[in-house]
Amino acid sequence: MAMTSKQVVDNLLQGKPAERIAFHDHGPWKETLKKWVKEGYPTVKSDTGVETPVSFVDHFGYDMSGVGGWFDWMPLRGFREVLEETNNSITIRNGAGAVMRNWKTYASTPEWVSFRVASRDIWDKEYRPHLLEIDRQRLNIAGVKQNLEAAREKGRWAFFGNQFLWENMRNMLGNVCMLESMLLEPGWIHDFNRVYTDFYKNHFRILIEEAGRPDGIWLYEDLGYKNALACSPKTLQELIFPYYKELVQFFHSYDLPVVLHSDGHIDEAIPLIIDAGFCAINPIDTKAGCDLFKYAEQYGDKLAFIGGFNESILESADRQLIKREVVRIVEGMKSLGVGYLFGVDHSISPNVTYASFKYALEIYREHMYYNLS
Repeated sequence: MAMTSKQVVDNLLQGKPAERIAFHDHGPWKETLKKWVKEGYPTVKSDTGVETPVSFVDHFGYDMSGVGGWFDWMPLRGFREVLEETNNSITIRNGAGAVMRNWKTYASTPEWVSFRVASRDIWDKEYRPHLLEIDRQRLNIAGVKQNLEAAREKGRWAFFGNQFLWENMRNMLGNVCMLESMLLEPGWIHDFNRVYTDFYKNHFRILIEEAGRPDGIWLYEDLGYKNALACSPKTLQELIFPYYKELVQFFHSYDLPVVLHSDGHIDEAIPLIIDAGFCAINPIDTKAGCDLFKYAEQYGDKLAFIGGFNESILESADRQLIKREVVRIVEGMKSLGVGYLFGVDHSISPNVTYASFKYALEIYREHMYYNLS
C-alpha cells in the first residue's frame, strides 16, 4: 500500500526511509493565479455565480497543508486605522503602531511609512501590557479544527504556522530601531522576546489542546538579506535563538517537529538552527546564495530541506532547462539520502506560466520515487 502524504513527510523529517520525495511550495502570487486562470487554470463557481481559482494545494497535490495558527500577534488586537486611501493604495496604522502603505493593484510587500514603537518607554507603557494575558479572541479555534480535520481526510501533513520574534520586531520597531537596539539596548530586546515567547506558548497551548494537535509547526522568520544575515551570528545567538530554542522545545513537548522558513542568505545561522532543534529549513533561497547541495552534504544528518529550486528557471519557460534542473535536484537529493521536499526557492511570480509550473511538477513526479527494493 502506498504511503500517505502524512507518512511520507513524517519519515522525511525524521530521517527515516520514505518511498518518495515529497512536494510543498509557497505557491503563486494572487496576480499569478489571475494570469493562470486565463491560461487554463481551473476555477469553481460560487452560489452567486462568481468564478474563483480552485485551491492550488488541492490542484497540484501538495503533501503539506497549513491549517491555521496565524493568530493576531499585534498588541492591539484587531486595530486598523485607515490614514489615507487612493485608487492605487491604502495607508493604515496597525495594532503594532506601524504605518504601512499597501497597493491595491498588485501584490507586493508593504511600504513601511513609520513606526510608533521607537523606544522602550513607548513599548512598556502602550503595547507591552496588552500581551501579558491570554486573549482567546485571538484564536479561531473552530476554524482551525475544521481545517485540521479536512487535511486529515486528505491524508496530508497538516501544520500550524506563524511568524515569531524576528518578524514581530521588524514589523513593530522597524529595521533601523530594531538593529540599533540590539546593540545599544539588549535588555529591551530580551524583554520583548521574553514577553512574546510566553505569549506564543500560552496561545499555542490552547490552540493545540482545543483545536487539535497538528503534525508539525512552521515558523516564518526572514533572517537574511541577499548575501548575508541581517545581523551577526553572535547577536542572533545571544538575543534571538535562546527564545527560538525555548519555543521549539515547547512544541517538542507535544511531539511536534518544527520547520524554520527564512528567506535570504542563512549559511552562518544553520548551526544555530540545528542547535535550537528545528527539523527542516525552507525555502533555501538560491538567488541569495544558498546552496542546497552544500547544506545537504554538511547537515543532511541533522536537517531536512524544503525548496531550493530556483524560481527564475521557471520564469525562463525553457522546458529543456526546467527538466534538466528538476532532474538534477530531485535525483541529486535522492542520491544523498537526505530528507527532501521539492519546491521553489520563493513564491511564484506572474512571470511564470501555468504550463511551466505544471511541467516542472510532471518531471518531479517522474523522478520522485526512491528505489527501496
